[in-house]
Amino acid sequence: MRRSARALLLALLAVGALAGCSTGEGQVDVANGGEFRFVQGTPAGEVIPVDERAAAPEFSGTLLGGGDFSSTELVGDVAVLNFWGSWCAPCRVETPQFQEVYEEVRDEGVQFLGLNVKDDEQLAGAFLESKAITFPSLFDPTGETALAFRDYPATAIPSTIVLDRQSRVAAVYTGEVRQDDLRAVLDRVLGEG
Repeated sequence: MRRSARALLLALLAVGALAGCSTGEGQVDVANGGEFRFVQGTPAGEVIPVDERAAAPEFSGTLLGGGDFSSTELVGDVAVLNFWGSWCAPCRVETPQFQEVYEEVRDEGVQFLGLNVKDDEQLAGAFLESKAITFPSLFDPTGETALAFRDYPATAIPSTIVLDRQSRVAAVYTGEVRQDDLRAVLDRVLGEG
């Protein structure tokens, strides 16, 4: 009986780990006084109607590997913002898949930007190198940029926000996004003209 209870506990822990970084309830304080919320994932392919979209908050920071970045660089293009961490199991699956989609659409007016949250710069850089990720990632160790998007909620990791050409929030995903869902959303937002 004792052995089966231990096996059940280990199985439940494994299922919890596989479910992702964005499930369950609770809060984690970040250095700037905000909090990360862990929420259930959103349904696939959920796009916000054009007349209900709000402007994305402006943000800036330093890219992993060096250089400055400002969200004004995204204006005029469709943008995919992916909040990730090298410590996040679903991110290890999702980020290489985003690279594949990025390679398909980068010449169509779509930019990708990773936002590395609550991470060590060396570990984050090693993660990008090991996965051969070529789109830029902003280094956001305190989660400050993620907290700017807290209404969407980008404070669940992983989270993905798609911006339309007017830098309005067009789609929001908490949890891992499948390639086909991302492609479908990008096709739809690109088709809006």
